This record gives sequence, C-alpha cells and structure tokens, in this order.
Amino acid sequence: MDTFIQQILNGLVLGSMYALVALGYTMVYGVLNLINFAHGDVLMIGAMIGMSILHLLGVYAPGLPGYVQLAIAIIGAIPACMLVNILIERIAYRRLRNAPRLAPLITAIGVSILLQTFAMMIWKRNPLPFPQVLPTEPIMIGGAVISQTQVLLLVLATLSMVGLVLLVEKTRMGRAMRAVAENPRVAGLMGVDSNKVIVATFAIGAALAGVAGVMWGANYATIQYTMGTVPGLKAFSAAVLGGIGNIYGAMIGGLVLGVIESLGAGYIGELTGGFLGSHYQDIFAFVVLILVLTVRPSGIMGERVADRA
Repeated sequence: MDTFIQQILNGLVLGSMYALVALGYTMVYGVLNLINFAHGDVLMIGAMIGMSILHLLGVYAPGLPGYVQLAIAIIGAIPACMLVNILIERIAYRRLRNAPRLAPLITAIGVSILLQTFAMMIWKRNPLPFPQVLPTEPIMIGGAVISQTQVLLLVLATLSMVGLVLLVEKTRMGRAMRAVAENPRVAGLMGVDSNKVIVATFAIGAALAGVAGVMWGANYATIQYTMGTVPGLKAFSAAVLGGIGNIYGAMIGGLVLGVIESLGAGYIGELTGGFLGSHYQDIFAFVVLILVLTVRPSGIMGERVADRA
C-alpha cells in the first residue's frame, strides 16, 4: 500500500505539470483549430528565465526566504513566456490562419527549433543545475514521501487550473473565447475582436507553461535547452487523451497520463526486474493513449468545439 500511495503521489505531481502545459495546447486548438507544437519550448523558456532570476536573487538578495525567491522567479517567468508566445502568434501563425493545416504545423516545428537554438546560444548546450531554494526535509504521508517543492507544485497547479476554469466560465473574456471557439465569424458579427481573444489565449497558455517550467526545474533540479520536447509531446498526448479542445479533458488527461507513467514504472518495472522500469515509462503512457483513442477517438471527455462552417 505504501508503494501504491507513493506512485500515486508521484503521478499526481508529474500529471499536474502535464496538465498545465496541455491546457495551452487545448485552448489554442479550441480557438484556432491549430496545434502549437512550439508550446513545449515555452515551458523551457520559463524554466531558463526562472533559473536566471534565482541566480540573480542568490547574488543580490541571498537572505530572502526560499518560497519568496521561487515566487519571484515564477512572477518573472510568466510575462517572459507570455511575450514569447504572443510574438509566436503574431509573427508565425497570424498570416496562416486560413492556410492549409500543414503550413501551421510545419511553422510550429520551425519555431520550436528556433526557440531551442536561441536558448542554446544564451544558456549553452550543457545541462544546468536549477537552484534548490526550498527546504529539503521530506513530508511523510503514511509510508510515502513527498517534498515541499512537490507540495507547492500541486498547490500552484490546482490554483492555476481553478483560476482558468473561473476565467473561461465566469468572465467576459471567457465568454468571448468560447464564442470564437464556437464560430469566429458569428462572434465577430456580435462585436467580439477575434484577434484580441486569440492573443489572450496564447498569453494565458504561456502563463501556465511558465509556471510549469519553473516548477519542473525546481522538482528535477536540472534543465536544458531541449527539455521542452518530451514534456511538450506528453502534454499534447494528454490533451488528446482527455479530448482536445476541452479544458477539463486536458486536466484529466494530464493527471491520468502522469499516474499511468508512475504506476507503470513502479509496478511493471518491479515485475520485470527493472527491464521495463523508469527508463521505459513512456511506453505505458502511449500504449494507454493508443488503446483509449482506438476505443474513443474523441478522447475521454470528447471534443466540445463545434465543426466550423
């Protein structure tokens, strides 16, 4: 039972980060019907900016509490990620809205390579240690162990997802986003500025990715310019698993994917003597993804976005 609780906790931590990034994918798809494959690299930018801010704080304000330092790093990473994603939308995607779907896809891959190259030029190619500013004393839950960084990650992810749901369902901007997702032409006739809504969608998704990037670095203690590729792919898979275009589906898909990976790496790895352990945990997530999409192609929650005229 202790092992089961430990793997569930590990899965929730991992799945929370997947969910934050998956929300960016699903929001952009819901509004634009476009997959922003550069979104995983926005997570990487957030982690790099957060690391740089923590290094500066360590030099100029070493006496600040760890939680305050991490909060400042997140607050600094969010606008940087938002600016990057807004520029991506303005420069790379805006002129391709009515182009064949293959064109934005190829552009997204090119933007991803460009972001990685810029990051490599600024922060170099070798893995970088992420400053560990929070206490390392573990917290015991039954027989399982969770760190203070992971607790903070779960709290931030929960608050971010609840805040997003409230924004989408209770605010004027949220209604505008849902209107553009339903039918951009009709929304425009009703006075909704589609460009502002699309920019806001990219900015909100980037903010969530910025939070995930800083917490990813804090949790794993090392970052690299290519670190966004695999989490981005996993988050996209989580969005598809939950139902691309559905924010609840992205949350559920991320958590399910994280738990599956942890349970698979823990139990199946143990049964196979380590042959299918943590190094092969991607297998379990994608096998389940294939099975779910074979039975239910629209994902767990289905797709809310209506077909456009």
